[in-house]
Parts: sequence; C-alpha cells; structure tokens
Amino acid sequence: MQIQIKEVTTAKELKLFYQFQNKLYKDCEAYVPTLDSDQKHSLTKDPALDYCKRKMWLAYKDGKVAGRIQAIVNPRYNEFYHTKRGRFGWYDFINDMEVAKALMDTASKWLKEQGMEVVHGPLAYNTLGRQGMLISGFENTPPVNCLYNYPYYPKFMEKMGFEKECDWIQYKLNASQTTPEKLTRIASMLMSRYNLRLLDITKIDKAEREVLIQKFFKIYNECFKAVNNFIPLTEKEINVTGNSYFSKLKPELTCLVMDENDEVAAFGLCLPSFSEAFKKAKGKLFPFGWYHILKAYRKYNTIDLMMVGSSPAWALKGLSAIYHAQLSGSFIRHNIAYAITNPQIDTNTAAIKVWESYEHEEFMRRRCWCKPL
Repeated sequence: MQIQIKEVTTAKELKLFYQFQNKLYKDCEAYVPTLDSDQKHSLTKDPALDYCKRKMWLAYKDGKVAGRIQAIVNPRYNEFYHTKRGRFGWYDFINDMEVAKALMDTASKWLKEQGMEVVHGPLAYNTLGRQGMLISGFENTPPVNCLYNYPYYPKFMEKMGFEKECDWIQYKLNASQTTPEKLTRIASMLMSRYNLRLLDITKIDKAEREVLIQKFFKIYNECFKAVNNFIPLTEKEINVTGNSYFSKLKPELTCLVMDENDEVAAFGLCLPSFSEAFKKAKGKLFPFGWYHILKAYRKYNTIDLMMVGSSPAWALKGLSAIYHAQLSGSFIRHNIAYAITNPQIDTNTAAIKVWESYEHEEFMRRRCWCKPL
C-alpha cells in the first residue's frame, strides 16, 4: 500500500486540504467541525501570509486522502527570538504511522532547505491561531478556537522523536460561584484609588471602536511578549483581527478597564461557546449553519474565556481583581453555568493560580512539540 505525498497547488487540492479534518473526525462526538469558509480564508487571505512563507501537502493512501500538513517559515518569529525555527500546522492524519511520518518528513525537508534548524508545532501563523496538540482531555469538546485530535497523535509524535517544548492547560470553571466579597472590595478600592472606569462598549460608535482596537492591540502586543511562541501582530493583522473580534463582543461578557488618560489598563474578554452550534452546522454556514451559530450567540450557558490581562504600565497593581469581579458578577446575573479558559502555558504559575482560586477542573492539556532538523 504505497503512500504518495503531493503538494497542494490547485483549488481542488486546497478544498481537499481544508475539508479533510472534518471528514477524518465525522464520527467523533467530541470534535467541533471547522467552517469551510473560515479554513479557506485562513489558508488564502490571512494577513500573516504577507510575510510568512509556507507550503501545503496532502498524503494519499490507496488513492484516498489520508493526511495533510502545512509547513511555515515566519521570519518575524525568528527575528523576534533570534532563532531559526520552522513550524508545522494543519497536521492531521489517519491512524497510520507511515502516513504521519511521510507528511512530517516532507515538511521537515522543506523547512531545512529554507535554512531552519528546528521544527516545532502544531502552530498557526501567529499566536491568535489554533495551536497545540491535545495530550489529555480527549473526551471533552473544545472551544471553537482550539484544536482537537485523536489520542494516537501524541503517540506518533513520540515515536518520531519529538519532545515537549511547552504545554498549555485549559480549565473548566464553575461560573455560578458567588463573587468573593474580598475581591469585590479590592476591585472597588482600585477603581477609586487610580481613577479608573469601565468602558460600555454599547456606547461607542464605529470610529471610536477603531481607535479602541488600536489601543487594545498595542497593549496586547506588549503584555503577551513573555508568552511562549508569541509574535507581535502587524498593523494589518490588528485591523483585520480587531474588527472581526470586537464586532462579536457582548457587553455582559466584556470588561475593559480604562485609565484617566483613556488608555486600556486591563481587560477581560469572553464569548459565548459556539462549539455545539458548530457541530450542528457541520462545517457549512448555509443553508442552516448560520441559524445555529446566531442562536448560540443569543442564548447560552457556557462561555469561553478568550483573553485577560493588564497593561505593562499597570503591572503588579492587582487590576486583575477588577475584571474578575466584574465578569464573575455578570456571569451570575446572566445564569452562566460554565466557563472554559483559553490555553494557559504551564510555566505561567501566576495565571494558573488565579484559575485555581475558583471551583475548577483540568479540562484539556495540549502540547507544542519540537525536534532538531
């Protein structure tokens, strides 16, 4: 049974590439299908493609598509970290070690030809993309912005000689917990002491939102510099991502703390969980996928905690108490039962301690693998 690896060069092959994952997992209850439109956009129109170099391949076995992989060289990453690393992503394959290895060997060979010394992943073009291979929590349904994979994936990675670069942990929190009185008191004291205010996103117009997006992602680029594999976003990435993201924010799930100079001091951004809606959509917005997603946006009892943080200018001031107090109070008022955290790198003990102060359980753990070329 011969395995053939073919580079993606045609529109037909591209469609096979971005639809393969949904076909591979069609009988997996925990899996959340990706939308074809989202996948096509990320592979053809993502602003990071302005500076990233990449190639995509499909694996065929017995004449059928059996796997896929994308190899990426991000020069901004290598310049930022003073390294020569290539990344792999969109890495999916049937339960066949030979298929997985043939794809990885092909991607690694190309990356080495580009002068890379290490391959790591699964990673997207930048930090906002879906990344990290699941190594535990396979029974759970992930948020739509997180990858899912079968348990045989990490076993194959170990057999191919890959090692852990870092792990990310996700927690499931009881969102109906009463807000600790001490937390509320500290939040109120900080707001008064530093002359801070909460921004009502329902009272800003389009022009004001554009300004807010620039301010927010300026802080984002600064406060996440210490996060493993982080790459500061470009102006184009900020505009595209910001407008897409901020248009979906709901006031009851958003906490933006502004200082007296009208700059973003701290933030907590959440979205309704769309996982079950995406399952019903089965990768298609039409004819009825949009209806399930819109319904989930309007009525929900589970949320995804997307981004929380504080401006470096406000580091060590304890402003996290403000967005935690505000959001936890809002969760209770809106009858939200559960919250799923975004992946937290396992070395960030400060962030992990915050979640451990709530009633919680480890939900998923995912890994970035690396190997010298």
